[in-house]
Amino acid sequence: MTTPFATIYSYPDNFRVKRAKATSLLSNLTLLESPSYTHNTTNRTPEFLSKFPLGKVPALETSTGFTLTEGFSICRFLADSGSRAAQLLGGDVETRARIDEWCVFAEMEVVGNVMPVLGMLVLKVTPWNEWRYGFCVGNLERALGVLEGVLSKGGEGGNKRFLVGEEITLADVMVGGALVRAGNFLMDKEMRRGVPAVEGYLRGLMEVPEMKEAFGELVLVEERVRVPESE
Repeated sequence: MTTPFATIYSYPDNFRVKRAKATSLLSNLTLLESPSYTHNTTNRTPEFLSKFPLGKVPALETSTGFTLTEGFSICRFLADSGSRAAQLLGGDVETRARIDEWCVFAEMEVVGNVMPVLGMLVLKVTPWNEWRYGFCVGNLERALGVLEGVLSKGGEGGNKRFLVGEEITLADVMVGGALVRAGNFLMDKEMRRGVPAVEGYLRGLMEVPEMKEAFGELVLVEERVRVPESE
């Protein structure tokens, strides 16, 4: 049996792990998801904390003992370690900067506005806050509008298939993965109606074999999660 390039630790169905898996597949690297990890148990043990002091997941450990946390850092490391680094990360300084810009956009503008709503209305681990809900939804809609403006300028009347250049890059993995998570409960049919290029981009991206293997079939919610009337 081939030794995996790295093992990743996390709870099931973590979209950040799916992005890492997609990156590893695109990079021709073997990434093992730890079968023995139990959330809030494994990551509180002295052994785990000696490697990952904050106890955060996803957490990555390579076969050589190198350890790393933070979703973007893990994906970037995997992309840089594989056979398609120049494609995934860019072959020149400006392309690399643009790809990094989109990766940070994914974390700040999409994930940063999706996760508070997830915590309030799906996981129900944070108190309901009407102002914050509206703030996050508004920010997400603004971010999607920016994406729409970029993707709709594909030339010859078509939309762009990828964010940077003519091939998939880490920008697409990071942004696409964030959009998948948003589409599970917040980026509903009404919201998508105003950004058709974004929806087309996401559907096309999830047909890329490595993305499809990592994320599975794309599921987009018809109606966004909202606070119950009793609240």
